[in-house]
Amino acid sequence: MKEAAVRRVRPGAASRAAGTERALTSVAAGEQYKSEQPEDIPRLWHVTLSVSGEAAPLKEVRRALEQLAHDHPFLLTSRYADDHAEIRYWEEARDLHDAAAVALRLWGEHRQSAGLPPWEIVGLEVIDRATYHQRISEGYGPPPASPVGVHPF
Repeated sequence: MKEAAVRRVRPGAASRAAGTERALTSVAAGEQYKSEQPEDIPRLWHVTLSVSGEAAPLKEVRRALEQLAHDHPFLLTSRYADDHAEIRYWEEARDLHDAAAVALRLWGEHRQSAGLPPWEIVGLEVIDRATYHQRISEGYGPPPASPVGVHPF
């Protein structure tokens, strides 16, 4: 008895005659493809930067934060005391990593030009616009920055 040769084929391929060309068909993009956003489009990120250190004269802290607000036009509000401050602003960046990197450089890069105290960064929060607005609407986020400007705690 002769054994028959077993040939494995993909489903649907057996109906094609040997030597005939296979027609190419396109595959429609799925919903995931349609909802993808290009990664290079900048988004808005709400940044809260907290700094602290040794006490400094309040007038000097206020003047320095006002200068920082002048140098960094997107600064929304700053709150300060003699030994700590909180800065809140919107940053336009491609992703969270870029927004956080800019925020972490902000204090050091403006320390001399704005006359900021030699405080260290002790906190950083970066959230996207939707999360910020969701927190506000649910009542557990920071109150909207009003009045805008530099204010004592």
